[in-house]
Amino acid sequence: MNDAKEFYAGLSPLYHLIYPDWEASIQRQASLLASIMRECWGEEVSSVLDVSCGIGTHALGLASLGYAVTASDLSPAEVERAKAEAERRHLTIGLSVADMRDVFRHHAREFDVVISCDNSVPHLLTDEDILSAFRQFFRCTRPGGGCLITVRDYEREDLSKQQIKPYGVRDEDGVRWLLWQVWDPHGSTYDVTMYFVEDRGESECYTRAFRSTYYAVGIPKLMELMSEAGFEEVRRVDNRFFQPVITGTRTAQPNQRRSKTAFAKAVRSG
Repeated sequence: MNDAKEFYAGLSPLYHLIYPDWEASIQRQASLLASIMRECWGEEVSSVLDVSCGIGTHALGLASLGYAVTASDLSPAEVERAKAEAERRHLTIGLSVADMRDVFRHHAREFDVVISCDNSVPHLLTDEDILSAFRQFFRCTRPGGGCLITVRDYEREDLSKQQIKPYGVRDEDGVRWLLWQVWDPHGSTYDVTMYFVEDRGESECYTRAFRSTYYAVGIPKLMELMSEAGFEEVRRVDNRFFQPVITGTRTAQPNQRRSKTAFAKAVRSG
């Protein structure tokens, strides 16, 4: 059931409806992420790689704040929508299609910060696949920079039985949409069906259903795998974002730290 490309191909035109106000969420979430990035890696952070950009929720917001954003996603449909959204906002974002397990081979450069938000990493269904992705994130991170991911806290979820997750009602262009998820657990993974009911005020409604599978991986395991991939100072950050945040740093070597300090002094004196 885990065909993420097919899942997001269908979901991409409707994805913004998941948020009560997508435009407000773009700005609010970017501001929160920027605050955490500055706290972890300093005011000099300027380049960001979003390895699971979707339709652009975080990439658009960070670009609007002045960050140099490069972004990729497994889903061609979502990347195309992100390109259209960036063009509509007159934002420059390098957008392309790439699997997060292949991002260094794809982008072939380092960034100040690598991000993967909105519970994207658990689309990978094994520890081995997640570790493979984290190793690619590490290679994309410059020494002294870091990685930031946001995920669901599955230790707070009851995965012993079927779950229904309501998202609410949205009204857009005269159409009423009703949204909810159904979770069907099986062991360490669960199937998700996302339902969109389209109500145009007639006697019948049209329902769209999109299905995928997630790995209910715990945050301690993700932190362990991030450390195994090479990141240091791995920590969990709560109450700063709508999901728990995990950060890790690619520690600079002493000679790299000295070079960075000397450069900063030269800039200040120059």
